[in-house]
Amino acid sequence: MGISRRNFTIGLGALGLAACQGRSSAVTYASRSESTLPADLMPQSNSGYDAWVAGFKARATAQGISAATLRRGFVGTGYLPGVVKRDRNQTEFSRTLEDYLAIAASEERVSKGRAAFARHRGILRQIEGRYGVPAEVVTAVWGLESFYGERRGDVPVVSATSTLAYDGRRGSFFEKQLIAALKILERGDVSAQGLTGSWAGAMGHTQFIPTSYQAFAVDFNGDGRRDIWSDDPTDSLASTAAYLAKSGWKSGQKWGGEMGTAAASSATPLKVLQPDAGGPRFAVFSNFNAIKRYNNSDNYAIGVGHLSDRIAGGGPIRASFGPDKYGLTIEDRKALQERLTARGFDTGGTDGVIGPNSRKAISAYQQSVGLPATGDPSLSLLQRL
Repeated sequence: MGISRRNFTIGLGALGLAACQGRSSAVTYASRSESTLPADLMPQSNSGYDAWVAGFKARATAQGISAATLRRGFVGTGYLPGVVKRDRNQTEFSRTLEDYLAIAASEERVSKGRAAFARHRGILRQIEGRYGVPAEVVTAVWGLESFYGERRGDVPVVSATSTLAYDGRRGSFFEKQLIAALKILERGDVSAQGLTGSWAGAMGHTQFIPTSYQAFAVDFNGDGRRDIWSDDPTDSLASTAAYLAKSGWKSGQKWGGEMGTAAASSATPLKVLQPDAGGPRFAVFSNFNAIKRYNNSDNYAIGVGHLSDRIAGGGPIRASFGPDKYGLTIEDRKALQERLTARGFDTGGTDGVIGPNSRKAISAYQQSVGLPATGDPSLSLLQRL
């Protein structure tokens, strides 16, 4: 394809009853998902959406989608207001590279990645032999996209993509994804019930959008289906390697590395990046751009590259990122989170990333002691705690 697999951003890490099928379909949908989805990712009534679906079905028929596939594809689906909410809010929180790596290459993600690599070493090496993409790189993509298969998403793809197509902000793009999803059903790679993914329609262990699935997914285990949804990750991992190979991955070359390391000195780099002012610098090679074809973000590509190095036995980033705009280092921020949580103001974790949960906890604490509830961290707040 001429664009990134995901030329839209999904945060790390992507949704009334739908009248197109009537009330009974809501029961079908609820039972198949065992009511585990939030209320705003369950079908709700929307007459505008219903009219859009009727028009879409005529367009889909003209593109060769059979009436039987349309019936199967839309059973139990409908308008998901939570999808629109997530789509419109996803760009509100922009992470520094330090924050991004604190999540993307956390010690938990590294340890789980090494364990996943060990469990699937045989098939990963077979995939590497066929496509030339290192097994640890494929594993790192798996880790960033679905936490090694733990977070594949259970939102019906037809509901997600039709909701976003109807919403119209990127209507043409998501109508193409909806058509592609229905073609996946028509081909028989997955059942209508099994066609699930993120709120944005990204599917499986390595979160392929439907058009990328059509272009790059492979049946590596030879069972006749390109199955990226099952617990067996084989086809997903092979499809990721195929994607990267077709995106220009050069076998035997590194993605890059932190300046001063052997990887960074192995060849003349394409460029040197320093995403955070005063932070580490990275020399990157052409394979860095192949990773960016998967997700067009420098932070993402560095995250995949660094996590792959850690999975292969490498160590953490050596250079310091220095204090943030509040004068806090990552260790200061971790201490702040620990102390807030100990006082009963739960930050939802102690990774040093001051996200929405930490800000909510800071605000609650500030309010409890008579301070302005700004939600901003500070050295004085840390000292007070």
